Amino acid sequence: MGDLYGRVSDARSWLEKLVGKIPGYKGYKEKEMRRDSDKLLRETLATQMGVQLQRLDDLQKQMISAGRFEYLDETGNAATKLKTFIDRVQKASYGYSGLFDAVRVKEDELDRLYDFDNRLMGYVERLAGALASLETAIPSGEGLADAVRQVLSICGEANQTFDMREQVILGAGPSEQPV
Repeated sequence: MGDLYGRVSDARSWLEKLVGKIPGYKGYKEKEMRRDSDKLLRETLATQMGVQLQRLDDLQKQMISAGRFEYLDETGNAATKLKTFIDRVQKASYGYSGLFDAVRVKEDELDRLYDFDNRLMGYVERLAGALASLETAIPSGEGLADAVRQVLSICGEANQTFDMREQVILGAGPSEQPV
């Protein structure tokens, strides 16, 4: 599944391991560890995307200093999309359902959710690369329009991909999403 799940599992206290021998408790606790792993993963994703957002803000300032005003609206739009993505990741459900809810989330569904969220990490690297291209293009202006469009496209795509998260939880959509 993922390295975070293994670390969360290994961090259990001796009491939790002892109580884990109670029938029914082990499955409950494993679900909790899966949820905790996904929450940690999403916190990491939000933090890393926050770093990219700060880079984008800094690049907008560089664009102003270089007199490249014509692309500020588009980079502002990209920043808004990125902030929206970060907020959605931070506030996303991580597979809780009550005892009598219509939808009961099972371990394999939690695993699919973790895998989906883990694939979202690919947007961090893609955005970092696009921001590097943007930074290179600012001084001369050469390739600046393409670099701005690439940043805007990645931020929009990240949100569109995140829209599919609920389908993954419900098992209604494909578990493999492009990143």
